[in-house]
Amino acid sequence: MTQFAKTAKIKSTSSNSASDSSGTTTSGLNLKIMLLNAENLFLISDKTLEEEHLTLDEKKWQKLSTSVFENKPLRKCQILSKIFQEVNPDIVMLAEVGGLESLSNFNRLFLGEKYSAALIEGNSNRSIDVGYLIRKNMGFYFDLVSNKNRPINFLYPHERELVLNGLGEQFKTPSSHKFSRDVAELHLFTKDRERPFLLLLLAHLKSRLDPENIDPNGLERRNAELKTLMEIYLEFEKKWNGKTPIIVAGDFNGNASKHSAELEFKPIYDSTKLSDVCELANLALEDRATYYQVGRHSHVEGRQIDYSFLSPKAAPLLEKESVKIYRYKNHLGQIMDPPTTLDAKNQLPSDHYPLIFELKNIPMID
Repeated sequence: MTQFAKTAKIKSTSSNSASDSSGTTTSGLNLKIMLLNAENLFLISDKTLEEEHLTLDEKKWQKLSTSVFENKPLRKCQILSKIFQEVNPDIVMLAEVGGLESLSNFNRLFLGEKYSAALIEGNSNRSIDVGYLIRKNMGFYFDLVSNKNRPINFLYPHERELVLNGLGEQFKTPSSHKFSRDVAELHLFTKDRERPFLLLLLAHLKSRLDPENIDPNGLERRNAELKTLMEIYLEFEKKWNGKTPIIVAGDFNGNASKHSAELEFKPIYDSTKLSDVCELANLALEDRATYYQVGRHSHVEGRQIDYSFLSPKAAPLLEKESVKIYRYKNHLGQIMDPPTTLDAKNQLPSDHYPLIFELKNIPMID
């Protein structure tokens, strides 16, 4: 499934003309990119949401929606809006978005429609999708492509047993599962969509939840999704001969770092040359946490589970000093300590922290 959308073709003021070895005219583009699991970003209503609704109290705000999913609290949306204004990203990669309507409403009501919203509904049974916000008037076009129908070559153990033992007529042959959500491809190009100058792959891999007790911690399913994500990436590298910068990012729901990567993420390092932006920037391990697990007796464990990996062609474009995990601030603008209670964690605009980085002088193929 492909969704075509365009930004206005106005050259970015940050562009610098250059030429590659083949004589192709290029422009060096600077992009600030933010990755965020926005935690249940639902903004759905039976009526058109207007600015006047932003003055409502929380009870009246929630009554605007008749969906089974509650709208994201108004206060949290307003905090996220301030963060967007402060960070001022050019491209935002988002997880846990309640569909295109929610993303469009957030862009219109809280971001002044500075962005184009790009999202294709995925496979989530919670209606949480991955999507992008792309700043308008950046001087390029983009295509959005879904992988939601791609098999991940995975069956649960009990399904594999059915196949192994032979299926009776009373059984339906199990077919491979697909991504829990999706891997959304964003192709940036100037004139020819077959010659993108930057490619992004955004995923939200299987969580650790296992309510049916068929895959402890979701490990096998997450591993299958990760392997398929790497397959897509390697297909990209082959198709564009390793000459197009690629970003592979998302909520991986586990430790995918070079340091003590969990088993399901080994294919990143065994089969590719992808590099984590935090690793490239030599960010201290304690500064990489994008999620804090609050346990008993106020025990807090910070973990990086949100990642942006760069291909060998993209890695040299990274402005290493720009890489950081954004820390939420209080009403006085002071950085808040990690939450030590569930109540404190629930007060944050999201249970994940944004990852921010910049790419400099990206060659733009005319």
